[in-house]
Amino acid sequence: MKPSLSDRIGPVLFLVSLVIIAVVYGNFAAWRGWFPAPQVGLAHRTLMDMAKNWKNDAGLEPTRHIVAPGGPDPEANRGERGRPSGDGYVLVAGLNDDQDESFHVVHLYDQEGNEVHRWPVHYDLLDTQKKPQNVMMHGMEVLEDGSLILTFDAGQAIARIDACGKPMWTQNGAYHHSIARDGEGRVVTLLEDGIAWLDEDTGEVLNELDIVKDMITVDEGSQQAMLAIRTRSPQNASEEIRYLPDAFHLNDAEPLRAEMADAFPMFSAGDIVISLRELNLVTVVDPETGRMKWWRYGPWFKQHDPDFEPDGTITVFDNATGTGASRIRSIRPGEDSVETLFMGSGEVPFYSWRRGKHQTLPNGNLLITEAEGGRVLEVSPTGELVWEKHMIWDDDHNLIITEARFVPQDFFTDGVPRCG
Repeated sequence: MKPSLSDRIGPVLFLVSLVIIAVVYGNFAAWRGWFPAPQVGLAHRTLMDMAKNWKNDAGLEPTRHIVAPGGPDPEANRGERGRPSGDGYVLVAGLNDDQDESFHVVHLYDQEGNEVHRWPVHYDLLDTQKKPQNVMMHGMEVLEDGSLILTFDAGQAIARIDACGKPMWTQNGAYHHSIARDGEGRVVTLLEDGIAWLDEDTGEVLNELDIVKDMITVDEGSQQAMLAIRTRSPQNASEEIRYLPDAFHLNDAEPLRAEMADAFPMFSAGDIVISLRELNLVTVVDPETGRMKWWRYGPWFKQHDPDFEPDGTITVFDNATGTGASRIRSIRPGEDSVETLFMGSGEVPFYSWRRGKHQTLPNGNLLITEAEGGRVLEVSPTGELVWEKHMIWDDDHNLIITEARFVPQDFFTDGVPRCG
């Protein structure tokens, strides 16, 4: 018997209805973050990342660690111009040109720009879960005995290594971005969405402060409106607030050391200045209570590396992402005005759309890590270039630099570190 028209149309209409329902649900799922939108988004991002960086993950080329050179005319001026000022050394984090020795390395340069020591960093000795080429060495702290303390973005370790790269202690966990000594035998670092204090001699975790668990809940949530901005509202009273992915992007924490505390009457020694990139927020926090003593949203945008300065100001690496011109800003807590210390020029351009650090030198110059340009800059207070060094990988690429650090000539107890 020949099927009727209605019998033939029925399945078609059913399929069309399913398609319409799927499209409508897909739109709502993407908007509301319902299943399977997050899973599909993650799968898409993962596939795109694998397609872009398969050579890196196969150990053929470090594509996750190289960038186009920064500067006005990289092809003409790549290399080194000028010399570091001051009586001391500069440490620069990077990759090892001898990949058989170690993947990561930290260089030590003298006043003539010559490498006088290098620390091989054997990440495979610190964490068996991740390959060295799939983590980014980011936080770096140097100690007087010539050892280093290091963290790794996308990794699972913080470690102290000696002058030869041998681990002295290791603490496994999602430590990232920054490390700073507090002058009392502790280091302050970042652990997931929080801050951790570790004993610098043993690596023992002494204290932790979590943004969601400890800071937002201060005085029954009095800081929620300032911090819980990147959230999804509940659909009914029984649902909880849900945070968007990477809601804070905590990228720096630095303690106020006792010798600098008198310059900051609003704060006490041990208070922490932190940077929350996704909120464009820099704030100083009481580590015991989680209370924000001072805060400022912008004018920096996607900022990094706020530093307490001896003159009572806080300087900030303002990435100004999307503008093509990063800045070093300065603000005095309690006052409204924000000063731009350096923003580059046609002769000395300066831009890092992500990452980046800075250091105010004893002579007033700025040492700047232009991470996404793969170069280190030292500039005078008037913006003149004193020293520039490209960390060259090949003819077309520089290495991403996550940190450069100046130390004075007499910093190391036994002189320039030696291995063996």
